[in-house]
Amino acid sequence: MQTVTGRQFWPLDARLEDIFIEDIAHALSMMCRFGGHCQRFYSVAEHSVLVSENVPPQDALWALLHDASEAYITDIVRPAKRFIDGYKQMEANIMAAVCGAFDLPYAEPPSVKRADNAILADEAAQIMGARPKDWILPEPPLGIQIVGLSPADAKKAFLARYHALASAGHADA
Repeated sequence: MQTVTGRQFWPLDARLEDIFIEDIAHALSMMCRFGGHCQRFYSVAEHSVLVSENVPPQDALWALLHDASEAYITDIVRPAKRFIDGYKQMEANIMAAVCGAFDLPYAEPPSVKRADNAILADEAAQIMGARPKDWILPEPPLGIQIVGLSPADAKKAFLARYHALASAGHADA
């Protein structure tokens, strides 16, 4: 595939030298969470920034990039992911390349999973319509405010967060 920066990327053969923060930021800023089934546009990039801001500093870059694979293979709603043969493996391979590119541990820190699930509770309450069924969420909401940034503003926020982490020594710039 071709990325927005004009590079080639092989989703089935992800290599760390093909991972670029600009491609990730752009793609995630253009992707709406929940397959677009929310009351207003809310990007994966904005979600990622929120997760990153709600973990300990040492886990902030991992949190910012926790959905980076979706920049290359799109965001699939949670209930469907487990039924798509090969998706989880492709996602894991891309995340391994992301971790290698940004010098991150390969295992997702527990704080990232907790924040991701807690923010899901905030998202359910703020941007989703009436729920036909209880989501049975594992974490209570954090009480953060979902803005619903435009793609351009979400990309800026994502890159600003990345560069702030890089200047603080939490990222390879």
